[in-house]
Amino acid sequence: MTRPEADSAETSGMVSPWRGTAPEVLTAAVAVTAAALAGYAMAGWAGLTVVAIAAAAAAMVLLRGLLPQLTPDTAKKAAEKPRAPALTGYSRRRFIVHSAVTSDNSYDTELRPVLEHLLAARLAERHGVNLYADPDAARRLLCRNPRDAGLWDWIGPATRTGPATPADASPRGRPPSRKIPRHTLARLIDRLERL
Repeated sequence: MTRPEADSAETSGMVSPWRGTAPEVLTAAVAVTAAALAGYAMAGWAGLTVVAIAAAAAAMVLLRGLLPQLTPDTAKKAAEKPRAPALTGYSRRRFIVHSAVTSDNSYDTELRPVLEHLLAARLAERHGVNLYADPDAARRLLCRNPRDAGLWDWIGPATRTGPATPADASPRGRPPSRKIPRHTLARLIDRLERL
């Protein structure tokens, strides 16, 4: 490397890892040469070959230790990183729906508020009806036929049970801790989509 190239490398912030190692490299070269001459003097070409192979292996091990370490692969790093225990996004919604169908009180505390909010948004955007100000109009829009009449008990704002003791009951006599049947949840979601 000529001096102008060396100056440009120094000014660009790049520093050679070999900078300042001339005495060590020279000492290693003299030691390997002396060992090679001794090996040749003792065993001829076979001795010289053994010394050359041993010197090359030692140089590789030494260089491997001296060279800067590479940064770990991000994919490998991500695989080694422990997963967060919290569910997010789709997995969380799927868990909420599964819990609402299988465990008591999960519907009223987790899924019902989401569905009620969706009902309120659909009614306001598509029909101009406020779910909380005019629940009768909202009920007529949601329950258009007798088959859908029971859906209001699962989503209507007046039937919210809130925290209750086992002796309490909702307005229709339904116990406050309840799980929603799968077919009812499917019908309710279908009505909300078509609303």
